[in-house]
Parts: sequence; structure tokens; C-alpha cells
Amino acid sequence: MLKTTVFEQLKQAMRDKDTLTKGVLTLLKSQLDLAEKEQGSPLTALQETEIVNREIKQTHQALEGAEKAERADLIEQEQAKLKLLESFLPEQLSQDEVKQLLIDNGVVSGMAMGDAMKIAKPLLAGKTDGKTMSTVVKSLIS
Repeated sequence: MLKTTVFEQLKQAMRDKDTLTKGVLTLLKSQLDLAEKEQGSPLTALQETEIVNREIKQTHQALEGAEKAERADLIEQEQAKLKLLESFLPEQLSQDEVKQLLIDNGVVSGMAMGDAMKIAKPLLAGKTDGKTMSTVVKSLIS
């Protein structure tokens, strides 16, 4: 379970007095706990991955804001957060692997974007980010 791994790394970060890691892991653990509490049962691996992806998306947004403000200290901090959060994701597929998987599952040229995404989303959940998925789908259906 991801939650156990996060908790173990959180304890280590506390021992090491690593405030950045501690902060990121505390936030992630609280999001996992909250989702589990709302659901009333343990989370599936896919649900855990969705939570991690949501945190990564928020961190990307914060990074963009730091870059616009030209704040080198915040940019470095957000990049460190991203690296830590991405370590909790399963291995991500390359664009070529995504393309082949979609072709094998019936995504073809001329298909409507909505229909292609209905195939792609459940197939690629947690295996690639949304940006890569939509880019590959667009290239296949056009």
C-alpha cells in the first residue's frame, strides 16, 4: 500500500529533519487518509495513483507561478516536490508505448476524440500523464 510507504518515508524525513520532504509527505498522507475516510474502505492502487497525480498537477501549477514570478528559490523547491511525488507513481509509459497500446485497443484515425478518450483513460490510468495521453490520442485520430 502506498499509504504505508508514505508513512515510513515520513518517519525517516522526521528523523532526518528534512522539512521539505516532511511537508510533502504529510500533505500526501493526509490526502490519502481523507480519501480513505470518505470512501469508508481502503483505497485501490488506482485511487492512490489518482491522488498522487492530483498533487503533482497542483505542484506543476505552483511551479509555473514561481517561474512567472522568476523566484529561483520557489522553483527549486517545487521541482524537489515534483521529484518526490513522481517517485510514488508506477513506471510511466513512453509516448511510443502509449501509442502502441492505444492502437492495439482500437484507437484509429478518424475516430472522435471523445470515443478515443473513453478507450484511453481507463487503459492508461496511472501509466502516463493526461498531457501525454491526449497528445498521442490527437496524433492517432487525425
